[in-house]
Amino acid sequence: MKKIDNNLRIRDILDLLARTYPDAHCELNYRNPFELLVATILSAQTTDQKVNQVTAELFKHYPTPQKLHELTPEELGDKIRTIGLFRTKAENILKSCRILIEKYNGQVPQTMEELVNLPGVGRKTASVVLANAFGIPAFPVDTHVSRVARRLGLTSEKDPERVEKDLTMLIPKEQWIDCHHRLIFHGRRLCKARKPQCATCPLKSYCLFDNMGC
Repeated sequence: MKKIDNNLRIRDILDLLARTYPDAHCELNYRNPFELLVATILSAQTTDQKVNQVTAELFKHYPTPQKLHELTPEELGDKIRTIGLFRTKAENILKSCRILIEKYNGQVPQTMEELVNLPGVGRKTASVVLANAFGIPAFPVDTHVSRVARRLGLTSEKDPERVEKDLTMLIPKEQWIDCHHRLIFHGRRLCKARKPQCATCPLKSYCLFDNMGC
C-alpha cells in the first residue's frame, strides 16, 4: 500500500472508483419508491438478478401497497417462491403494505426512523430507499461494501452500522450515494469474496487484501 497522507489516499481511492465505475447504479428494477422498498426487502440473501425476475411480473399486477395488500401471505409467497426466505418476506411485505395504507396514505415515508419501523426493513434497506428513491444522502452497507471497505483500509469493522459510521466520517456527504454504488460494483465485478481479480484491479496499490487473509 502506498505510504501517503491518509486524506490524499482516500481521495485517490474515490477518484479511481469514480473513473472505473462512472455508471454505477442500483441494479434492482423499480419505477417508484414502493417498488424499490419491496424489491429491497426481497433482495436480502438473494441476488438482484433473481429479485428482478420475480418483480417483473409482480409489479406488473401489484404496483401499489393497496393492490399488493389484496393478496394473502400464501398467495404472495407463491409469487415470490424462488426468492430465499419467501414466506417471511411475504408476511413482512404485506404487514408493511398495511402500515403504508393506514398511516401514510399509501406513500413510502422519507425518514430513517419511519422506514426502520416497517416490518422487514432494517437500516440497510431503509438507506437504499432513502438514497435511490428520494436522493437523500445515505450509505447502505451490504456485504460487498463491507468487504471492499475493509480491504481498502477504509474501516476495520465488520458490524454494518460501524462500517457505515466509518465510511460516512471519511467520505464527503455529497458522495455517499455514488460511492456506495461504486463499492458494490467493485465488489461484484472484481473484489469478490472468493478469488478476487487482483491482477486487473485498478485499486491494487491501495489494497490490504494480501495482509488480511480475507
